[in-house]
Amino acid sequence: MSEERPTDVVSGFPGLSGSEGSRTVTSTEDISALIADTLSTAKTPCVTSSFQAEDVVLVHLLREIQPDIPVLFLETFHHFPQTLAYRDEMAAKWNLNLINLEAPEPSIGLWQTSTDDCCARHKVGPLFGALEEYDTWFTGLRREQSPSRATLQHVEPFTLKSGTPLRKISPLAEWTMKDVWQYAKAHDIPLMPLYELGYSSIGCEPCTSLPLDPLNPRSGRWQGQKLECGIHIQPIK
Repeated sequence: MSEERPTDVVSGFPGLSGSEGSRTVTSTEDISALIADTLSTAKTPCVTSSFQAEDVVLVHLLREIQPDIPVLFLETFHHFPQTLAYRDEMAAKWNLNLINLEAPEPSIGLWQTSTDDCCARHKVGPLFGALEEYDTWFTGLRREQSPSRATLQHVEPFTLKSGTPLRKISPLAEWTMKDVWQYAKAHDIPLMPLYELGYSSIGCEPCTSLPLDPLNPRSGRWQGQKLECGIHIQPIK
């Protein structure tokens, strides 16, 4: 994991406050140190996981320090059967503190009239509602995934529509997909079988296809019509 790539600096690890010098976060050791320091000051941390490769790797790293961290999964009622089976397999294998989030009034097939409305109802609403209970949110986001994530920082403030502030932590921000797969292989972590069929970014079944552009791993999402579902976009009050 020594490839050259842009780095940002996380200032001092104690409290992530910046008074103790600065460090980059690219090696597994530095990522683990960032996670450990964040957890040492977090009162109510959680991690969101779609059970894609980077999310599973992140959960593995978090479990080394806090095995019972809440793992939030968005049950959209539109997932691939393989995704749900893999979720259940890993939850049992790792004894995860899995929390399945659902829309109070699901609308199966809403994607056919509006993918924005479908994502808002089945993803954004349930997640933002659940995040009201936490002060620290870990994500598996990486800069390489999309142009919309190219400036992603390891530590960012995030404010919910209600005004509730969170620390949003993306420890794998600088990692490539190769880094993720190398870590999974080194730690014998099985990955979702859909990757073997050629999928490179996996969301809900109706809005996920094989990548339209081999150089863009998320080009198979929403038929290339948008880049994000909305959960990683700062809401407007």
